[in-house]
Amino acid sequence: MEKLIGIDLGGLLDKGVTLVVVAIVALVVQRVVTRLMHKALDASNLPSASIFINIVRALIWALALLSVLQPVFGVDPAGFVTALGVVSLAVSLGMQDTISNLIGGISLMLSKAVQPGDQVTVGGVTGEVTDVSWRSTTVLLRGGAREVIPNSVLSSTALTHVTDWTVGYCGVPIVVAPDADLDAVTSEVRAEVARVLAGRLDPAFETTVVFSAFTAYGIQGEVQLHVLPDVSFSDAQSAVVRALAGRPWLASAL
Repeated sequence: MEKLIGIDLGGLLDKGVTLVVVAIVALVVQRVVTRLMHKALDASNLPSASIFINIVRALIWALALLSVLQPVFGVDPAGFVTALGVVSLAVSLGMQDTISNLIGGISLMLSKAVQPGDQVTVGGVTGEVTDVSWRSTTVLLRGGAREVIPNSVLSSTALTHVTDWTVGYCGVPIVVAPDADLDAVTSEVRAEVARVLAGRLDPAFETTVVFSAFTAYGIQGEVQLHVLPDVSFSDAQSAVVRALAGRPWLASAL
């Protein structure tokens, strides 16, 4: 082959053709594989499934790059992989927390242990899961605050899925005089709760009064009510206590 200014044009042409062919093959393989993965992952309803497709795309192009290192760039693939491994090890040591969160996120998504819309309690924090990403999980607390929990913490902490009954449950303890008519007390309490919390009670649940024990002062009970998501527990409890204060059937000493 002719050379121009010391450049082997024939060799460059061969390398260019090899590079183009490998790129075309990688592109075709990527489209076929990603199309199949889209169908499989959509059927599985896996949250944030696109990340798996992106990982496969990266692997396909990484293999394509390794296949042209020697014939096109004259680089030994084995040496390149070894050098890349050393660099990856150094990077991973400096990104342990990030990698831990990433692995925790993959575990949570594959197991579907936590999904957006779930009501959960984690480490004393109770709320609705609004987002599960690869680094963290966001929980919306009652009152509007958002708690961002690293996935590495979430995957190693006891997690409780809260039922609908528990989500809006708000208890108000009371002590009733020993000679009080408990049925009459229950009716009066329910009527007062409905009055002072009108529009703030969850219509899916009825307000109940449960009596559980005898004490030195009287009969111990609890007003069990459920409030809507935008209602503060403390505000609801305060309203009920104020409404019931001074009732003749309350124990005289608390």
